[in-house]
Amino acid sequence: MSQPLLLNLRNLACGYQGQRVVQNLNLHLNAGDIGCLLGSSGCGKTTTLRAIAGFEPVHEGEIQLAGEVISKAGFTLAPEKRRIGMVFQDYALFPHLTVAQNIAFGIGKHPQQQQVIEEMLELVKLGGLGQRYPHELSGGQQQRVALARALAPEPQLLLLDEPFSNLDVELRRRLSHEVRDILKSRGTSAILVTHDQEEAFAVSDHVGVFKEGRLEQWDTPYNLYHEPLTPFVASFIGQGYFIRGQLTSPESVQTELGELSGNRAYTMALGSSVDVLLRPDDIVYAPDSALKARIVGKSFLGASTLYRLQLATGSQLEAIFPSHIDHLPGSEVGIVVAADHLVLFPAPGSVAAQLQPGDSGVRRYSPAA
Repeated sequence: MSQPLLLNLRNLACGYQGQRVVQNLNLHLNAGDIGCLLGSSGCGKTTTLRAIAGFEPVHEGEIQLAGEVISKAGFTLAPEKRRIGMVFQDYALFPHLTVAQNIAFGIGKHPQQQQVIEEMLELVKLGGLGQRYPHELSGGQQQRVALARALAPEPQLLLLDEPFSNLDVELRRRLSHEVRDILKSRGTSAILVTHDQEEAFAVSDHVGVFKEGRLEQWDTPYNLYHEPLTPFVASFIGQGYFIRGQLTSPESVQTELGELSGNRAYTMALGSSVDVLLRPDDIVYAPDSALKARIVGKSFLGASTLYRLQLATGSQLEAIFPSHIDHLPGSEVGIVVAADHLVLFPAPGSVAAQLQPGDSGVRRYSPAA
């Protein structure tokens, strides 16, 4: 059963001091889901989050929360009236208050305040630390306090602005999983802002990829990786290289790696020039293959090694091979392409590339089709 719609952004334009940073933004979040705004610095993701929180006005469009308009041009409901919680990048804890007092800050009139504090401490695994002060805690513990304080008033929506950016890599990974578990256990809806793909995929049900103030795609992590709708999303999510090819059938393309066939049907004219996305897991080590590539770079990953390969034409690819067989830079290796999920886009300058969005010939593959 699908969850009811909680957050709805319609034709949103917002920014700072009259400057429009975000344009024509449309996305929605169902109750109980966790969404993420993903992109590089300056792309508009934090501006969007601040508009949802009520910290920035809306120039065009509107923001609805649980069916109520909370922002539109000329109207901004005060942040404290939105039932939206916020976890900031720098935690923003009160240094002169204990952990328990920080958590109690937003529930001063709650009839069962002490019980809520104890429940929050247990929820974020800080039981027994209520009388400590923020400076007596680690960075990860401080982030848990910030999360507990935001959750204590039971907000309809929780906003998290780069919440793990001040933590080391391993703690970020562990805490991101913990935060997802906490939010899911309470059925709390949330929007996370980050530039870290691994973090976005670990926490979120839906991710929005931003580019220069516009939303390129709002989708599940799986679809963003396997079903990118634009070349930018394809190159931004995960790793991969594009190679040029020519469409020989709706499901096949001729490339310098041979004819590749996949499980998608494309509607571009046969013979069209296309760019084919190949990710490292699409290239398989095959010592006896006639297709050879030269190793021009490598990164040891433990269980596997990421190799950068160069073909005879000069084109480059990346491949992940098992690490127990070590290949030296400069050596040649046999490879085969195992890319059932071919992702193609019209090559820049081709006839198909001149078509309007939606008519480019790129169609999402559906196993049920």
